[in-house]
Amino acid sequence: MDATAATSENGPDRKPAAGDGASGAAAAAGGGNRTGRNLPAAVAVGVVLGAVVIGSLYIVKAAFLVVVLAAVGVGVHELAKALAIHGIRVPVVPLLAGMAAMVVGPYWGGVPFLVGAFAVTAMVLLVWRMFQGADGFVRDATASMFVAVYPALFAGFVPLLLRPEDGADRVVIFIAVTVCSDIGGYFAGIFFGKHRMSPLISPKKTWEGFAGSALACVVAGALLVHFRLDSGYWQGAVLGAVVVVCATLGDLVESVIKRDLGIKDMSSLLPGHGGAMDRLDSLLFTLVPVWLLLTLLVGP
Repeated sequence: MDATAATSENGPDRKPAAGDGASGAAAAAGGGNRTGRNLPAAVAVGVVLGAVVIGSLYIVKAAFLVVVLAAVGVGVHELAKALAIHGIRVPVVPLLAGMAAMVVGPYWGGVPFLVGAFAVTAMVLLVWRMFQGADGFVRDATASMFVAVYPALFAGFVPLLLRPEDGADRVVIFIAVTVCSDIGGYFAGIFFGKHRMSPLISPKKTWEGFAGSALACVVAGALLVHFRLDSGYWQGAVLGAVVVVCATLGDLVESVIKRDLGIKDMSSLLPGHGGAMDRLDSLLFTLVPVWLLLTLLVGP
């Protein structure tokens, strides 16, 4: 889902330890030595993902749900595999089935279908694990519920965002403004980053990077909401302000998950980016607030 062309300084441990200005910019230009990432590969992957997103949205709108299914499905598998390393058993088959119902059904059935699909998924997961015995039941069932919510339930708000007549534009705004958080934070962090935001969770995140993210999100939100949805600049600015906070929190949550599991990336699926969940983290956390704000400020 993430069409970003470059990884952000403001993300989890994959971001640069920004703070020495020109040297950071030079390292980034040289292929991401300072960021720990292959920047040209990250840009290339971002461009391809962006083309897939735009193509699916504006050729056959509902086809975008297939893209979401693929991305979130990989994310579910990555989380299940990472948890398995620590002996936590998460049943992938019912999780993927439930995720598919939550991502596709609400496009036609709305919020009631999403709530019902999630409840049924939770019930199936509990029963599925019950037949595997009592040992570790609470641990495995709790982890299964976690994955059913993050990323599966969160992703179920994509079809709700897509449902309106202007749904394709809403999805583009959601993705573009979230990506601007990454890009704005990346460059602000490289040139100005000095003050650590959260040393214990993500040592490479800086307040300067956050300020760059905020500026990029507010400007992008104001312009996109005004020109794509014919609404006020202030509405877009509010959207951008909410997005930068939620995107940053999403990065931090993913960073905490990976630290707890003792991994750097969820996988190496996407060159220069990591795994699917490494790209979905901020998007998942901004999705629900964006849907809610656009519904309230612009209309259903």
